[in-house]
Amino acid sequence: MINPNMATMFAFLTTDCAISSTLLHEALRDSTNRTYNRICVDGDTSTNDMTAILASCAAGNAEIQDKDNNYDAFKQALDAVNLYLAKEIARDGEGATKLITCRVSNAPCEDTAVRLAKSVISSSLVKAAMFGEDANWGRVLCSMGYSGADFDVTKVDVAFSSLNGTVDVCKQGVGVAFDEDTTKNILTQKEIVIQISINAGEHTAEAYGCDLTYDYVKINGDYRT
Repeated sequence: MINPNMATMFAFLTTDCAISSTLLHEALRDSTNRTYNRICVDGDTSTNDMTAILASCAAGNAEIQDKDNNYDAFKQALDAVNLYLAKEIARDGEGATKLITCRVSNAPCEDTAVRLAKSVISSSLVKAAMFGEDANWGRVLCSMGYSGADFDVTKVDVAFSSLNGTVDVCKQGVGVAFDEDTTKNILTQKEIVIQISINAGEHTAEAYGCDLTYDYVKINGDYRT
């Protein structure tokens, strides 16, 4: 039941940095939207989720009160921690064997990129294809189509990548020939990136999910109220 907002998720963060409560709140809200709110395990939501941060000011630094270089450094550190935790939540999905990242690039705006990326990693058919190590680009385009985002399918490029390499599977909305054995070797890795370019701008966004496995059904099918 992980699909912020709401999800069965509690994130508690602490820092020794001295920073104004206003900026701390703003930094956490922005960071949460870019990390926890971009994950999906199964599309189901729960009754509650929470992300909280406490600042002790024990570091003894001059309080950060403006969006200066000190604020930027703090925000970068906060984003790094939250991104790590968000990915670990997706990686640890019920029965999951793979962490899936969908990276949408060349979008006209960030919102379009986010909508597309989240739709792809939320698709049960895409998740199942990743479990089966099948480079099913048709399922990727299908999930993009019902995302609600505006894009031109004739400009879409799709590739799958991992530590074992990258393979192009779709160019300008049309499938391209690829070697099945090479592609399967790429998809055997525990971390897979679905790379999508919609060739319509300069914005990029990522979303994070996991594969859909037999164990997910078993875990939730065996569950008793």
